[in-house]
Amino acid sequence: MRYDPIKDRLGRFFSRHPALQKLFYRLLDLFFLRAWYVRREVRRLLGAMPTDRPLYVLDAGTGFGQYAYFMVRAFAHARVLAVDVKQTYLDNARRFFDHTPLADRVTLALDDLTQLQAKGPFDVILSVDVMEHIEDDRGVFRHFARVLRPGGYLLVNTPSDLGGSDVQKAGDASFIEEHVRDGYNKAELEGKLRDAGLEPVRSLYTYGRYGSLAWRLLIKRPILMLGTSWAFLLVLPFYYLVALPAGLLLNKMDMQHDNEAGTGLLVIARKT
Repeated sequence: MRYDPIKDRLGRFFSRHPALQKLFYRLLDLFFLRAWYVRREVRRLLGAMPTDRPLYVLDAGTGFGQYAYFMVRAFAHARVLAVDVKQTYLDNARRFFDHTPLADRVTLALDDLTQLQAKGPFDVILSVDVMEHIEDDRGVFRHFARVLRPGGYLLVNTPSDLGGSDVQKAGDASFIEEHVRDGYNKAELEGKLRDAGLEPVRSLYTYGRYGSLAWRLLIKRPILMLGTSWAFLLVLPFYYLVALPAGLLLNKMDMQHDNEAGTGLLVIARKT
């Protein structure tokens, strides 16, 4: 199904006021298990870095801007360049940041990762659910390696080939039509990073048995409802009264397990 129009319409609604945008960020962080994993790994990465100088981060494909917001709030020395190919996303994020005391630590810019104009050098690059949308992933990884500081880190979060994009078997259609690939094989992604000069140091599967069930409960079913009719907005609050506690418990259980497989894949690589 066409996922982006639903996502974008929700984004436009919440961008009407800074308080709504902040609520939107909190809901994204709460409902999406990927945010639980990404925020944990970002805390580990940035928390281990020196605090005696600014820490430069590239949020590559910032979307709504929630990770840029998280990083500058959590780390006072962080300076984030948040880029995206959609000007609407950047405009909405800029209106929000301009109403916060964090605006001077976040720069938003229109940029295509396949022709990356950002110069760097960056200490950390964050790429969350972006690479499945880009055909020329090798070119993007080369750009990332170019702008990373030696010893800097790249964090990539993406669907895996073990059911990512809700593809259960060969021949199944992706749940999200905008994806150019259903998901990455772990060895494939690590190999492409090495070819670009980035050495994987930590790889883990996310959305294991518990997380995949939570995703269907908290994300897939509501999206399908809204894809059928926006009138389901009236029903969703009652749906989540039942689904949210169960979904959050499943997310927590997923985080506590060392998943041998999962529909999500998170890889951290270091520039050698």
